[in-house]
Amino acid sequence: MITKLVMATNNANKLREAREILAPLGIEVLSQREAGANCDPEENGSTFAENALIKARAVYEAVKLPTIADDSGLCVAALDGRPGVYSARYAPEGQHCAKLLEEMKDVPDDRRTASFECSIAYIDDKEIKVVGGGCIGHIGYEQRGTNGFGYDPVFMVGDRTMAELTADEKNEISHRGAALRGLYKYLKERFGE
Repeated sequence: MITKLVMATNNANKLREAREILAPLGIEVLSQREAGANCDPEENGSTFAENALIKARAVYEAVKLPTIADDSGLCVAALDGRPGVYSARYAPEGQHCAKLLEEMKDVPDDRRTASFECSIAYIDDKEIKVVGGGCIGHIGYEQRGTNGFGYDPVFMVGDRTMAELTADEKNEISHRGAALRGLYKYLKERFGE
C-alpha cells in the first residue's frame, strides 16, 4: 500500500474531503504545496477527466509521488450544461452563485435540474486511472447555508442546499465524495490491505 499521495490542489476544502474519505486506508494526503510542487498547468481540456489528467500529470512530474487531481463543476440543464468545465472561471471569485441565480431568474421549477460532476485522475510510476462521480439536484432561488463552497449555497438536494449539509452528509452524496469513494475502492483493490 502507498503511504502518501499528493493532491494537485491547495484548496483546503478539497483536501479535507480527500483526507476524510481516504483516511481508513492510512494514506497521508499532501497538498501540492506541502509536496513542493509549484505548478499551475493550464486546464484546457474539454472534459472534467481531461482537466484532471492535465493537473495530475503536471504535479506528478514535479514530485514523482503518487498523485491525484480532480476537476469538477456544475452542469445546469437549462443552460445547456453550462458552466460545466468552465465552472471555476464562470464569474469573478465569490460571484459564481449570484451570476448563476441571475441567469436562472426566469427559469421555472421543472427546468432547474442540475448536476455536480467530478473526475479524479490518479497517476503513479506504473498506472493512470480516472474515476468519476456525480450528484443530481436542482438550482434554488437564493443562497442558503454556510458549510459549503463554490456553488453549494444554490445547489439543492431535496429541500436543503449542499451548504446546509454537514460534512458527513455532503461526503455521502457529493460528486467529489462519490469519485473519492471510487478512488478508495481502486486503491484498496490495487494495493490490498
